[in-house]
Amino acid sequence: MKTCEPRRSARARYLRIRQERQAIGRCAARSQMPRMLAEVPADAPDRDTVFTWQAEGSTQPELQDNGVEAPPPYLRLAVHGSLWLTCQHCLQPYSQHLDVDATYRIVATEEEADEYPLDDDEVEVIVGSRQFDLVDFIEEELLLSLPLVPKHTVCPETHESLLPVSDEAEEDSGEEVEKPNPFAVLEKLKSSDPGGKKH
Repeated sequence: MKTCEPRRSARARYLRIRQERQAIGRCAARSQMPRMLAEVPADAPDRDTVFTWQAEGSTQPELQDNGVEAPPPYLRLAVHGSLWLTCQHCLQPYSQHLDVDATYRIVATEEEADEYPLDDDEVEVIVGSRQFDLVDFIEEELLLSLPLVPKHTVCPETHESLLPVSDEAEEDSGEEVEKPNPFAVLEKLKSSDPGGKKH
């Protein structure tokens, strides 16, 4: 099992997978996935994140529009690993586990992909070719699986910049906060009466 397989090897594996074979491997964020590495905070305990993946090709007989049964290729991909992210609550790094387990139908052209029905939530469509980069595809799927708001399940502490200002903190600052008088507007109206009449 290779950790840093070259791009040419990844493409060759993809072609073998299309022939109903299995493949396994490992992808290192530092050397192979720059976009994933950019998500890792500089103060993370470990930036050498490695993801394991397993891919399997298959075919499923389907009836085409012309009435002929054809076996289009499918790809099932599973990726597992953990990545250090910055918690948006305490601003400290934490380890986020990521799982990708999806099935894709492989088509030859973008036109075929656009014609595929959108109501099939279990299968996504990808355009495959001899230039298909499996590592880039794995990185793209991992990026899509990142949480929208990265955070601990339970933060060890909250960053001081995110803490609410308490009444005690305002008193300790030595500044007295002047509260508006609700009757001030009424007094102004009385004093501005042209007839000098009191209400």
